[in-house]
Amino acid sequence: MPTTATKRNTALDLIRAVAILLVIWQHASEFYYIGPNLTVLHAPCPALAVINSLSRICVPLFVMLSGYLLLPIKTDAPTFFRRRFVRILTPWLFWCVAYAVYYVFYNGDSLAACLTHIASIPVNWGVQVGHLWYIYMLIGIYLLMPILSPWLRSCSKRELQGYLLLWGVTTLLPYLHDAGISVLGECTWNPSPLLYYYSGFVGYLLLGHYLRRYGVPGVWPSALLLITGYAVTALAFSHWSYRTDNVIDLEIPWDFCSTNVAAMTVAVFALLSRVKLSATRAWGRAITSVSVCSYAMYLAHIMVLNAAHTLVSALPVCPDPAVGGPTVWVAVPLTALATFAVTYALVRLLSRLPASRYWLGVG
Repeated sequence: MPTTATKRNTALDLIRAVAILLVIWQHASEFYYIGPNLTVLHAPCPALAVINSLSRICVPLFVMLSGYLLLPIKTDAPTFFRRRFVRILTPWLFWCVAYAVYYVFYNGDSLAACLTHIASIPVNWGVQVGHLWYIYMLIGIYLLMPILSPWLRSCSKRELQGYLLLWGVTTLLPYLHDAGISVLGECTWNPSPLLYYYSGFVGYLLLGHYLRRYGVPGVWPSALLLITGYAVTALAFSHWSYRTDNVIDLEIPWDFCSTNVAAMTVAVFALLSRVKLSATRAWGRAITSVSVCSYAMYLAHIMVLNAAHTLVSALPVCPDPAVGGPTVWVAVPLTALATFAVTYALVRLLSRLPASRYWLGVG
């Protein structure tokens, strides 16, 4: 009988490990271009366009993995919901409470504010820790899977391609909206225009399923997609940094569901899925361990990131007066890698405690 290790797809573990590193990398960069009230800190933006544009594929990679691994679902809907929601919701609730308590010490919140944050969790995550938005999106994706699964069992390749083509059209919308262009029924009194139901992260979900079913692009097409997508993303972000003082507008080229980010996501997914790692060797075991810890790392890393940023900002390494600390070429990678390593180590340590799967998020 083959062992569990030999059954595991370590290429998918590698994709998940890269995705959590890129999440942390993205958050490490935000100290350097997001100012008070979502204003833009312009000086570091050209450098961030180069070193940070690839990180925007982090969430799309996670969603593609869900589609690759879970679609079509193999159980009835109640069983699927019970298994998935137990895995994600109890750790999420634990960390919502943990962040509410953490903010008492980090931000000086009062006990009353802490209790208010905890009481608000059923409404919208309680304390304002922005990265927790992902969990709501993930729950929505899970709720949709039992509806999509019967169609996916019977649809043809051409039908699935037709959906993905329409979704691909919607990835152009961020740029059209920035130019003030409304299309296909978009207007202030219509929240659901023609392609509304084809837009968003569900495209990545079905794209992951498509690649599992029909195979990933070749190495050279993937490399071309990656280079083109990265060049467009970096150049557009750098250009946008000179034309807006608002972070929301600045991040349009970094939109998760934009054409250029989608191109990079498909390319990286395809290239990493070809990597052969033995699950019984040191590198394979390390990648698998990070993959197993990735959800807990996602939930917990902001606490470590804040501390790492404070420490790195005080280092006399390549100082840059424009950012009040080391140049972003040094600060972002150093902060991200330190946060990644420390968060992983802490999660591994905490995973030794009883029932960690249910409150920490390991597994």
